[in-house]
Amino acid sequence: MILGINPYLVLNGNGQEAVKFYENALDAKVEIIQTFGEMPENPEFSIPVDAKDRVLHAHLKVGNTDLMISDTFPGQPHQIGSQVTIAIRLNDVEKSKEVFEKLQEGGQIVMPLQETFWSPSYGQVTDKFGVEWQISTLVADNS
Repeated sequence: MILGINPYLVLNGNGQEAVKFYENALDAKVEIIQTFGEMPENPEFSIPVDAKDRVLHAHLKVGNTDLMISDTFPGQPHQIGSQVTIAIRLNDVEKSKEVFEKLQEGGQIVMPLQETFWSPSYGQVTDKFGVEWQISTLVADNS
């Protein structure tokens, strides 16, 4: 089942500043903020020093709305115009596969649907209208 959709801002290294800015400007409550440095250790992929404080995921509550923020990983492209994506949260892996497949029709896969440390089924796709979607399956009430 689809739990909801929300805007997701993708920034280029100034995510911490953006969280503080929107917290103040929108009277937002910061639900969670995680950095790349907090990711589980992976001996095959070390996190560069300049990435450790970048925002991996932030969740702000603005009234009844969720606003998500993350930074790009250093060296990854950041294109003005693609800094706002739409996150869709689901609670069922099979439904996430169905939604992902439908959104990719005539579009392009950015990140294949796969298991991550925060989701059993996460992926990114740009639909045929140029809108980028983040599909994320939640196993519990987390962000």
